[in-house]
This record gives sequence, structure tokens and C-alpha cells, in this order.
Amino acid sequence: MVATNTNIGVSFAETEISKSEAKAFPAYNAYLLGRKITCITTSDLLSKIHNSCKKNQKIVVANYNVHSFNMSVQFPWFLEFLQQSDITHCDGFGIVYALRFMGYSVPQEYRVSYSILMPKLLNDCDKKRHSIYLLGTKPQYLDAAVANLRKQYPNAEINGHHGYFDIEDEDSNMEIVDDINRCKPNILIVGMGMPIQEYWVQRYRDRLDVNAILVGGAVIDRMAGVVPECPEFLSKNGLEWLFRLSREPKRLMTRYAIGNPAFLLQVALAKYQKHAIKDNMNPAYSDLTS
Repeated sequence: MVATNTNIGVSFAETEISKSEAKAFPAYNAYLLGRKITCITTSDLLSKIHNSCKKNQKIVVANYNVHSFNMSVQFPWFLEFLQQSDITHCDGFGIVYALRFMGYSVPQEYRVSYSILMPKLLNDCDKKRHSIYLLGTKPQYLDAAVANLRKQYPNAEINGHHGYFDIEDEDSNMEIVDDINRCKPNILIVGMGMPIQEYWVQRYRDRLDVNAILVGGAVIDRMAGVVPECPEFLSKNGLEWLFRLSREPKRLMTRYAIGNPAFLLQVALAKYQKHAIKDNMNPAYSDLTS
């Protein structure tokens, strides 16, 4: 089994990113309503993933966007999973803007979306001959994704299993865990949708003989070509959510129409409460020091 990486901090001496970028955008943990968010650039995250492969360690990479933030409020176990993950990078502009609103300095470079991350990760795996295992989506889509990646990245070993199995059936799940461990992939990408993928990783992370576990939502469907990538100009301007909504209005309407305002309200109330506490404390503090 691989060694679990308990060092969450970033050591730039161990990374392969440029010194200039490391100095300009150092990684750090920010906290939004008590939730740990790793402010890290795409290249730094890639370096952390490949470093875990090189050192035969294990890391779990999760992410925060508005939807996952709302789920962390709704489900205590989901919050526990995110807090225990080694890296919880910022996957959406909503989180970037919220952190800025709460007083953090968060440049756009700290937003790491899978649309940007995944092509670079796959390209690096091809160069370094790292192996990948895909878990999720329908059987035919999984086959298409594996075939596409094997053709495009011939030096990276690609395997996988579909996501249509009983997640509560211990025997079925252990067969999948055994298959993953038999393949011994460097990187496991779990794309079963939120929060199922996080639930599965939380249950089986300690039994997996892998170096990096990433939860990726519909990323395998995109690899298969059945879900289109968001146009770059929309993604760069924080409008990826609008593109997704236009593609799947029935499925995503509730998430965005209710979830986004709920998120904004929580952040606004937290900001107001923060100022209210400061205002209430200042007079007493002045009295004690006069």
C-alpha cells in the first residue's frame, strides 16, 4: 500500500513549477464560513499530484464551487470529507468572489477548473508515463472515454470501470476496489456526480492503492465526448454555470436558481455578522485600554 500524505502544507522545494510563479502565487488555505479552501494555481496543483506519484504517497484532491459549498452546509459528512481532503481547490468564480468579499486577496490564477486542469494533467501523465483509472458514467461512455484517452495519450496507461453499480453493495464495491488495486494506477478519477463520488471516496479511500484521488463530476462524460467543454471565453469570465444551465436546464435549474441565491445570502450574513461582532467588541476594548 502507498503511504498517506499527512503534510497538507505546500513545499515549493518539492515542486516543479517555476520559482517566479511560486513567489507570485504561493499556495495557502483560506477559510470561508469555517470551510478550508486551498488557494493554489493549476500548475502548482499538477505538481503536487505528480509529486505524490513520484514519492508513492496518497493525496485526495477535492474542490469547492457554489454547489459543493451548499452541500457542505446540508450534509455534515460531506463537510467532513472536504475538510479531511489534502487539497480542496477553488473550482468556481463564485468561491473566488466570496473569498474576496470576505477580505481575502484571491487572483484569478487561484481558480482551478477541470476544464483547464484535466487536459494538462493528461498531457503530463502521457509525458511521465503515469497510469490513470476512471471510475464513473455509463458503461458505453466509459468505454468511449478510455478509447479516446488511449488514442490521444498512448504513453499513459488508461483503465476504468463504469459507475452503474450498487454503491451500498459491499461485495460489488470491493470487486471494484480490487480491480483498481490490481491496475495500481497512479491517479484515480472518480466521476459519479456530487455527492455520490465523495461518499464513495470517503468509504474506500483507505483501501485504495493509488497516489492521487480526484473527484471530477461529469469529467468522464467530457472525455467520452458526450458532454461538450465550455467555450474558453465563457469559462474565463465566470460564465461556465450559464453554459451548463443552457445545456441541461431541467437538471440544473434548481441548483442555480435556488443554490446560487442561497450561497450569496449565507456569505452576506456571515460578512454582516463579522462586522457586527467587531462593532460590539470595539467599545469594550477601548474601555479596557483607556
